Amino acid sequence: MNTEERVEVVLPGKVEPEEFQLRRGPVPVPGPGQVVVRMEATGVSFAEQQMRRGRYFDQPPFPFVPGYDLVGTVQAVGSGVDRALTGTRVAALTKIGGWASHVLLEAADVVEVPEGVGAAEAETAVVNGITAWQMLHRKARVRTGGTILVHGANGGVGSLLVQLALSAGVRVIGMASARHHDALRALGVTPVDYRTENIPARVRELAPGGVDAVFDHVGGPGLTDSWRLVAPGGTLVSYGTASSRDDTGSKQWPVLKMLGRIWLWNALPNGRHAYFFNVWAGRALSKKRFRARLRADLTQVLTALQRGDITATVAAELPLAQVAEAMRLAESGTVSGKVVLVP
Repeated sequence: MNTEERVEVVLPGKVEPEEFQLRRGPVPVPGPGQVVVRMEATGVSFAEQQMRRGRYFDQPPFPFVPGYDLVGTVQAVGSGVDRALTGTRVAALTKIGGWASHVLLEAADVVEVPEGVGAAEAETAVVNGITAWQMLHRKARVRTGGTILVHGANGGVGSLLVQLALSAGVRVIGMASARHHDALRALGVTPVDYRTENIPARVRELAPGGVDAVFDHVGGPGLTDSWRLVAPGGTLVSYGTASSRDDTGSKQWPVLKMLGRIWLWNALPNGRHAYFFNVWAGRALSKKRFRARLRADLTQVLTALQRGDITATVAAELPLAQVAEAMRLAESGTVSGKVVLVP
């Protein structure tokens, strides 16, 4: 008799981290084309920080199980799925549902993790790695010898973006608080302290003609400064609205305002481009094309991890039951790398 049960974390509404709920139930059974993955690592990303405040742009109605991505082992497969997939370690981008001991997924949405890459290590590179890779190589397309500016260069996405850029021969100026500067210098980044330095003046000093790309997850008024630092022919990639995380009022408005600004900038005849990056873009139009691109790019990121071109930084590993502590830690702004939840 199988006594195994599924444990999941439920976000019941706009609550404090201590008010997340643990729920237990039967392990799901895979249907045609599906797999059940036994979770080994899932992460606390900025999306969940916004979701618990009801501020993520297209989050589902409460209650739901958060969890933007996960890594685990395929435990069972449904009809039409290759039986050889059973026992394979895989990664998946989920948006929600990852904070559970067992997760039901479409087999087409899982990507094999290469040999020698651990679960927590791989987890740090799923949503963060895909975001960094696609922004750098699909949106900005910065060539070897170019210069980029990365906001939050010590963060989950920022740290991987920095390493991927350096491995591609790109010069990096990284914004971070002073306590992270030594680690950034050790990588080969030129750090700038966003708290004490005049950012536009300092970046102009380092790159008098402007930079080839700026990657900005903060949004808000500072986005205009980011745009002004882009060289002719360069690219601004905005990928978040961190500045409005603790705001009240409409969760759509900060994004809509930013999209309006980006549309206006792109209409200007100066050869510069601005994008708002959304990892889910194109999924509604063609699920097949979206999956193929995701598989190709995540494979590139995990292979870079396996080769040592990028290094995973796990800030902490905590069990699902300690989700409140994990969330508080991730929101504190005091850690480098990703806070990982394990079963």
